[in-house]
Amino acid sequence: MDDGLRVTDRLVVPGTELRERFSRSSGPGGQGVNTADSRVELSFDLAGSPSLPPHLRDRALERLAGRLVDGVLTIAASEHRAQLANREAARDRMAALLREAVAPPPPPRRPTRPSRGAKQRRLDEKKRRSQIKRNRRVDGD
Repeated sequence: MDDGLRVTDRLVVPGTELRERFSRSSGPGGQGVNTADSRVELSFDLAGSPSLPPHLRDRALERLAGRLVDGVLTIAASEHRAQLANREAARDRMAALLREAVAPPPPPRRPTRPSRGAKQRRLDEKKRRSQIKRNRRVDGD
């Protein structure tokens, strides 16, 4: 478990930069809930990480700004009864979140205009609906 966190093919966060905290979890587990520290909090100092290239760090800081506390990203996992399963779940979620945050932005949208045929079909449909509604009217005479 001390190995790094593989985010992408080229980006691996070293295990030394990840911090894990364990605490008692709520939920299923019976009497074991009161004794086993199965909840996992996985933290990564995104702002101070030397393993991320500066352009990726800036992009991730911007995209994850709402989730960071003093530049630290924290993921909590307590959905499993076993600590090992929660550690895996936290690592998977952290990797997915970082993968999404460092992904390149999508290409800009090229604006397009509706074709002449599309405009004509829209107007024809409007006229047809108008005629249907006009036929429903009852004359006042």
